[in-house]
Amino acid sequence: MLRLSNILMAGAAVMALAACGSAEVASPGEGDFGNGGNNGGNNGGNNPPPGTPAADCPTGFANVGVVANGTLRACQLPQQVLGNLTVPLRAGTIYSIAGRTEVGTDRGANAASPIAGSQQGILTIEAGVKLFASGGADYLLVNRGSQIFAEGTATSPIIFTSRQDVEGTTTANSQGQWGGIVVTGRAPTAVCPVGVTAPNEACVGQVEGTSANYGGNTTADNSGRLRYIQIKYSGFEISPNNELQALTLAGVGSGTTIDHIQSYNSSDDGIEIFGGTVNLSHIVINGADDDGLDTDTGWRGGAQFGIVTQRPTAVTNGSRGFEWSAAPSGTAFFAQPRVSNWTIVGRNAAVASDAVITLNTGTQPTIINSIFTNPSTSAAACLDIDDGQTVTNAPIFRSVFLACARPFEDDSNVNAAATGAVFTTATNVNNVTNGVSTMTVPAGATMQNTVLTFINGANETAVTPVDARAVYSFFTPVTYIGAVRNAGDTWYLGWTCGFQAGSTC
Repeated sequence: MLRLSNILMAGAAVMALAACGSAEVASPGEGDFGNGGNNGGNNGGNNPPPGTPAADCPTGFANVGVVANGTLRACQLPQQVLGNLTVPLRAGTIYSIAGRTEVGTDRGANAASPIAGSQQGILTIEAGVKLFASGGADYLLVNRGSQIFAEGTATSPIIFTSRQDVEGTTTANSQGQWGGIVVTGRAPTAVCPVGVTAPNEACVGQVEGTSANYGGNTTADNSGRLRYIQIKYSGFEISPNNELQALTLAGVGSGTTIDHIQSYNSSDDGIEIFGGTVNLSHIVINGADDDGLDTDTGWRGGAQFGIVTQRPTAVTNGSRGFEWSAAPSGTAFFAQPRVSNWTIVGRNAAVASDAVITLNTGTQPTIINSIFTNPSTSAAACLDIDDGQTVTNAPIFRSVFLACARPFEDDSNVNAAATGAVFTTATNVNNVTNGVSTMTVPAGATMQNTVLTFINGANETAVTPVDARAVYSFFTPVTYIGAVRNAGDTWYLGWTCGFQAGSTC
């Protein structure tokens, strides 16, 4: 799991990143693919026949040649987007992210008093656009005070992927081929100086590997909209415990829209949230090598309708569906994540510590109307609660179905009996443990690229859901637990890869 770097380590992180690639140095394999060097001035009137690259690039993009066996023109985004830039959908065109690609400069924690000399950037990406990166140091960073509007549709998603994918050399086990997407904002975090209590404008963190600051005290801060997006083969370890994942949301506010996002085969987490108040809906995370949804430093938002299928085995021990914790400094139990209607299928782990849900110190979560399961032969438990979670600020579980051979982790932090007692307190109602899930997994399906039938079977439908809206105003009222209502509820199909019959990534 990512940890926040302190000020002394920030320079080292930046140097490590620069060694891998930077705004000035092209990433491995980037640059002239055979016909580069010219900037096109045409934003649209280029309509080559299928299989033929566009003749040029739109204004504002560098022509760096052709990819995909010469069928696509590669147009590289500028290293710094200042003002407005639109990435248009054009025939025969794909867009390249090389090095640290920033939207705006950091404008500081206070929107009313931005950092002197800072500049805003607004990046708009049209539906159906495909972007790629070539190495681990290639990533997209949206700075505080800037915005991204990347809005695909159910039939025309925006795809962020690796050059290897574009060139057709990836496999079902490929991962870690580029950095990912980082969005920072001015919403509150729990990373506070000594003597300061969150929420406070002085509580500011730094995302490791990026030297990017996040946080402030603007609850409804708006970093833009991300809708109907695939993020594939991302995640990169810059140094030990210093990784990028598919999507990092750091200090992102509730004015931001995060809706219909898929993370596929990230080498680290699918999505990691550092503080902030951002809300998410309709999330698909499959094949993450580390955690599905990882939270830290005081996230106070919510997420409804989510699917996580973990890969059968992972390079990283400690791979969980949810791993939630809070900052090592700041206000204890400032973190209050809320989720409803998630279905998580854990991996067939030989490592007992790879619980489907792990709740670490300093967070008070609310988990409702959800299903957590893993193969019956798995050594991993469904739920692992660690120190500080059982007495004060205990987790809230309501209408949660645990279908694991071992429902509760029995470790030296909090044993199985104590964990079970938390799960079944008088206020934690309608919960079922050690049941048998009746969701179907087709024979031969691999966990990270499976075609799951997300139908709540007889055992799941026997669980009475709670009123989600009454728990958190962002949530939509539901009459079922789990990610979907019934066989006809296929919100996860069409805009994702690897779930529909015959679909691959």
